[in-house]
Amino acid sequence: MSSNVQLTKRQQEVLDYLKETHRNEGFMPSTRDIQRHFDFASQTAAMSHLRALERKGVIVRKANKACGIGFPEEMEREEIVDIPIYGSIAAGMAQDVDSEKEGCLSIDISSLGLRGNARTFALKVRGDSMIDAHICDGDTVVLEFREPRKGDIVAALIDGETTLKRYVIENGKPYLHAENEDYPDLIPARELIIQGVLVALLRQAA
Repeated sequence: MSSNVQLTKRQQEVLDYLKETHRNEGFMPSTRDIQRHFDFASQTAAMSHLRALERKGVIVRKANKACGIGFPEEMEREEIVDIPIYGSIAAGMAQDVDSEKEGCLSIDISSLGLRGNARTFALKVRGDSMIDAHICDGDTVVLEFREPRKGDIVAALIDGETTLKRYVIENGKPYLHAENEDYPDLIPARELIIQGVLVALLRQAA
């Protein structure tokens, strides 16, 4: 940041919060996170601070990016992609999932082996039904919107509820398999819609 840029005390606090969250969590906080952290009356107040920081050149709006915010010093790193985090997903019995965006991850796509135009999203894992695939409660999974292959781990909508399981096909019929012997296979009664295929697993250091 240029030394002659003058920020108000609150603008500096918001900038510090953006950088600290990005550094510690690996993703940029949402406007709702900013509102909650600073006890603003609305998300509009958070947005006004972001616009002020953009005008002063200390953050950059990234066109066609899921998170929409970056720091000028990072803009030349074209390998970095923003992956939106959409709530959590059950690695247990299937259940409804909150699809509201909760922030996003900024990840070097070469480390994931992804194409630059890959459509991806992330979910927080709840439950232990995939423990034998080394997917634990509290992990973050990164998924790509694409057709699954037999044996892929997928986020799937099965009879109206969402879960994370392994995609299996037997005798031409697909079903979902848990990687924990305490959980049964899930066989669709009406529908099975694959929402994304696992491409990466992220775990916070203890």
